[in-house]
Amino acid sequence: MAIEGMNHFNILTDDVPGTVAFYRDVLGLSAGTRPNFDFPGAWLYAGGAPVLHVSGGRPKSDLKPGVIDHMAFSAQGLASVLATLRSRKIDHICRRQVGSGTWQVFLHDPNGAKVELDFDASESET
Repeated sequence: MAIEGMNHFNILTDDVPGTVAFYRDVLGLSAGTRPNFDFPGAWLYAGGAPVLHVSGGRPKSDLKPGVIDHMAFSAQGLASVLATLRSRKIDHICRRQVGSGTWQVFLHDPNGAKVELDFDASESET
């Protein structure tokens, strides 16, 4: 067997609409079709692929971090994203990756999941 790529991440939440709104309005993912599972949730898409699954119906006390530190997405529009994060008062860190110069923006979603957004080194913060 050889892994060919990443399929998706799954976020656990006690607030499906709020989580969907965050990833849609702040990070630009779009809600799309999802099988009719017997629990609430949503599938969020990027480039036509369902890259983030949101699973609801759990109490806040069940939302515990595991061994995965963060999820990372390739992104475009660094200046616009930074402006959005600032206007919404979302704490974040923006830095350049050593060596490649890739811009990395780190933030947390409403459930506490750490998100990394990677931007081409040629982009500008302003």
